[in-house]
Amino acid sequence: MRILAAAGAQFETEEIQVGEKVYLAGSPTGISREALDTLFRNKILYKAPITTPQGSGFKSINVTIRKALGLYANVRPVMSYHPFVSTKYPQVDIVVVRENEEDLYSGIEHRQTREVYQTLKLISHPGSERIIRYAFEFARRNNRRKVTCFTKDNIMKMTDGLFHKIFDEVAQEYPDIVTDHKIIDIGAARAATQPETFDVIVMSNLYGDIVSDIVAELTGSVGLAGSANIGDKYALFEAIHGSAPDIAGRGIANPSGLLLAGVQMMVHIGQPQVAELVHNAWLKTIEDGIHTGDIHKDGTSKQRVGTDGFADAVIERLGQRPTHFSAVSYGAADVIRTEVRPRLVRQKSLVGVDMFVDWSPEDGRDPNKLGAALQELNGDGLQLIMITNRGQKVWPDTRSETFLTDHWRCRFQSAGELPVTHHRLISLFQRAVNAGFDIVKTENLYMFDGERGFSLGAGE
Repeated sequence: MRILAAAGAQFETEEIQVGEKVYLAGSPTGISREALDTLFRNKILYKAPITTPQGSGFKSINVTIRKALGLYANVRPVMSYHPFVSTKYPQVDIVVVRENEEDLYSGIEHRQTREVYQTLKLISHPGSERIIRYAFEFARRNNRRKVTCFTKDNIMKMTDGLFHKIFDEVAQEYPDIVTDHKIIDIGAARAATQPETFDVIVMSNLYGDIVSDIVAELTGSVGLAGSANIGDKYALFEAIHGSAPDIAGRGIANPSGLLLAGVQMMVHIGQPQVAELVHNAWLKTIEDGIHTGDIHKDGTSKQRVGTDGFADAVIERLGQRPTHFSAVSYGAADVIRTEVRPRLVRQKSLVGVDMFVDWSPEDGRDPNKLGAALQELNGDGLQLIMITNRGQKVWPDTRSETFLTDHWRCRFQSAGELPVTHHRLISLFQRAVNAGFDIVKTENLYMFDGERGFSLGAGE
């Protein structure tokens, strides 16, 4: 804040407290209603790293704020500062564009049996299209040459498959930009070993969180990277790294990630001259070898400083330009707004149900007798066609080598010409309950315009 003020930034601030102290004071969300009202009124949040207590059911305050403000795009630029910051990868210049609201970060989790827990991965058509269009628009406006998409659609054919499909569709509208797709495992490996081959990478939430930290660490310190969280009405700016309670208050943390997020903020609120002054002064400070402890190295660094000393050094260099690095320049930036095209589904038809049951030998239930017991439930146009355990088909044709838990997916689909209705599903569940089955979850099976809306079991 001292650096931004010294550079002539024009803004007034309101300060709020979120995170660990608010949680421990009794708030389940880590943010008060009054603090949320302040965010909605100001529309811009400049946020320091905060702590969410682990375990005990505390929801991430970062996720809460992103969703409350509709901040769907997380933009994380990462660069190497060779030779002044030690790195084996001197040519890193990557922008990770991460979907910010969906995926496993929905935080919908359940314990269903003694042995099995679940978390739901939610990927939507509009959520995917918004972030993918944002990545292409960002690339075009910032003279980036290439956009790469990471998914795991060889395994998650429906959720990640949707993300990949939309990426291919949107890419056709940007013929001036090179596109590529990689499976997340090899993509992350290549980003960690050949980062110079990437430019902009667009990913769903979890992959983007992991990969952005990987490529930031390649530059010599994850503490050097800032990020912007952008929505249509609101924006949040923060360092990409998390909190470090063990060094809090000691004056030794590297403020660079938060400062570079402030540079992004200045551009966003229409003060590009301030952003330019600060960024160039920061580059000159790095060039001059004035470094905090995380990047200080004998022989390369000239002076080891703490947080305040580093800030003082940047302020002293306001108005100077780097000589080794290319000086940066910023123009006024319009907020990127993305349009999502409606997707018409003409026919959605119910064809069956996956009924998940807790069937445990600890309760005296023989796994080998489950299929026969479930077949007794057939009726009302529904019949058992498959049982899986942790996704692997085990009935019919049970394989004794498959490790079994107490969590079983039992698929019933239409038999004959009777249509499947919700009333018939309810009747099936009633028969199951009357027979002593413990139903822990159900998922309806639908066809959408003749396309299957559910996955097959492994081995089916």
